[in-house]
Amino acid sequence: MPSKPKTQPSAVAQNKIFFPLVWFTLTIWVVYRMIFRFPVWFDETIGKAIFFGFPVWVYLSITRSDKIVATMLPTKLYKGLLLGLAVGGLFGFVGSLLKVASLGNGVQEAYLFAAPEFWWEFFLALMTGFWESLFFFGWMMSVIMDKFKGRSLIFQVLMMATIFMIFHLPNTILRFSSEMVIPQSLLMFLFGLGQSLLFYRWKNIYALTVSHAIWGMVLLLHV
Repeated sequence: MPSKPKTQPSAVAQNKIFFPLVWFTLTIWVVYRMIFRFPVWFDETIGKAIFFGFPVWVYLSITRSDKIVATMLPTKLYKGLLLGLAVGGLFGFVGSLLKVASLGNGVQEAYLFAAPEFWWEFFLALMTGFWESLFFFGWMMSVIMDKFKGRSLIFQVLMMATIFMIFHLPNTILRFSSEMVIPQSLLMFLFGLGQSLLFYRWKNIYALTVSHAIWGMVLLLHV
């Protein structure tokens, strides 16, 4: 006899495992950030692949949800790269203008693209952008949009931006002085808000990855 087709777990079952998995990931992420001191290249590639990629894989293995996979379809690659360059370029342009305005010393010529260190840092930024975009938006935002589909867009993006900020709080505390923690946390919140809106409109991980990477490079160069 032919076997019965497999059915996806119900939305209720998916929602039941979502928040426990998020809280578990947040807990071990905080412990990892507070205790261990690995090189940046390890954190941005292997570390985030484990802490951010693995929970997504677990969720997909249990729920077999295709909404996350749909955000990374090959057909979205070209459009996503162009969109990410456009949005990320806007971040870079605004960030550079703010830097010039704060220093008041005019525009100075810099051959950034000719420096090998630039491309290594950009590679790390792309790795960070991919794993964080997959974790926070491809997975979390997709579930939030489904779980709270009866709530407003403002509620959904504010919730996602808050989660994004909370996950980045340990690193913010470690990297910055106490008086800079609140401004940097606000910056993370605003970036998470912008990425949430970008994902809501396009549902394209490639776009978020590139825009995230360029934004990270802007912070590296100007902050």
